[in-house]
Formats: sequence, C-alpha cells, structure tokens
Amino acid sequence: MVTFSPAQVCVKIGTAGKGKCNLPAFNMLVRAFLAGVYIAMGAALATVGSTGVAAIWGAGLGQFVTGALFPVGLIIVVLTGAELFTGDAMFAPMSLLQGQIGIGKLVYLWVVVYIGNLIGSVFMAFLVTYGPYTAWDAAGVATVTAFGTRAIAIGAAKVSYTGAMGILSCFFKGILCNWLVCLAIFLALAADDVISKIFAIWFPIMAFVASGFEHCVANMYFIPAAIMTNGFTGNTVANLNWVGMWTNNIIWATLGNIVGAVIFMAIVYYYCYKSEICALCEAK
Repeated sequence: MVTFSPAQVCVKIGTAGKGKCNLPAFNMLVRAFLAGVYIAMGAALATVGSTGVAAIWGAGLGQFVTGALFPVGLIIVVLTGAELFTGDAMFAPMSLLQGQIGIGKLVYLWVVVYIGNLIGSVFMAFLVTYGPYTAWDAAGVATVTAFGTRAIAIGAAKVSYTGAMGILSCFFKGILCNWLVCLAIFLALAADDVISKIFAIWFPIMAFVASGFEHCVANMYFIPAAIMTNGFTGNTVANLNWVGMWTNNIIWATLGNIVGAVIFMAIVYYYCYKSEICALCEAK
C-alpha cells in the first residue's frame, strides 16, 4: 500500500482535472450519466435500508443507517471513473490553479457533467418509482410501498427550505456536504489500493449524509423520486414539484457545493501546499 502526501494528491487532482476537461463532450456526458445513476443507486439503497429504522431506534440511529448505506454510490463513481459534478467542482479549479487549464475548460466540464448527472439521476428515479417504491395489482393499479412512503418523506424534507433563512440553511448544508465529499475523494487519491480507497470514501460520505447535509446530485434523485411516487397517492405536498425542486433546494445546494469544493478544498489546499505543488509540477 502506498500513501501519497497532501501535495502529491493536489498534483494528482490537478492532472486528473486536466484530463477530465479534455474529454470529448459525448464521452463526458455518458460518464456523467453513469455517475448520476450510481449516486442514485446509493440513495435508493439508503432509502430502502433506513425505512422504519427511526421509529424503532430513534432519529439519530435512523440517520446513521441512512449515512452508512449511501456511500456505495460514490465508491462506484470513484472506482469506475465516472464524472460527478461535486467532485469535478474540486478537480477543475485545482487544475486551473496549477495552470493546466483555462476557465473555459472548467465551465465546459461543469455544464456537461451537471446535465449528465441530472439525466442519470432522474432516469434512476423513474426506474425505482415503478420498482420498489410501488406495488401493482392485476388491474395495473399502483399502491405506494413503505419504501415509497419513506422516499416521499425524504423528498418533502428536501424541499422544505423556505424564506431567506431556509435558503441560507440549504446553502450552508451544501457547503458542508461537498467539503466532506471532496475530502472523501482527496483521501481516496492518497491511497493506491482498492480497500483503502473504499474506507477513505465511506467515513466522510457517511458523515455528510448522517449529518443531513445537501448534495445537489443526490437530490436530483431524491426529489424526483419523491415527486413521481407521490403522484400515486393523490396527495399534495408543499413544494414537492418540479419547480420547488429547483427553487427550494437544487439551486442553493449546487451553489453551496461549489463553494465547498472551490474555496474550502481547491483554493485552501493549493495555498497550503503551493511550494510543494509547484516543485512537483516542475519535476514532472
């Protein structure tokens, strides 16, 4: 097992960021679609696995179970090389700071990957809504399962941010979320064997989910799944619709995720290890 220093990890991030930004658009879009699907897989597992837990063990352990199951999504993303917006919010800026790309490449990566993540997440939300979240009788009439009810509750909570302070809360949770997500990726890059990478990813991701922070790509699954599933109940839930998805969560979570990755990871770590990073880049 090899462990890389923080400065070496920063150089690896910068080099990887350059490679990501130079991918052909369709290749990048497909990788981003897969990342959206994989994060949704972890989110679906967390939804099903945490159903009913809080009622028996309490809210805290309920959150822990949700957090313990969710990381499978990012583990798959990292180990398969899929493109995730929240990770690329660190990769591209680090590459930019190291002079390996320009701002145009950063925007290109972010836009294409964000779109691909959205498509993949909504695609999975559709499949799961008509899968484990609903049960169908011989006449083709759907009944929402316990898992579907849990999914609706998760989605409803995620669009409950209202007013200036609600929006600020979502924004702050977005910062904290992607700070931990990028730390998970940073730690995974510090190791070169699969088991170490899995453990490095699991702890920070478990922490962000269990803490109730907001991840824009995960929410691209959680909220659509709740909207679609709730459609079978005939009930109206405040802001649980396609407009509320954006105005009451995704926009503010995305902005917070960007701040968490750019400022608290890319800029801070580049500042802390700039001399070592420059020396390593010159030695290449």
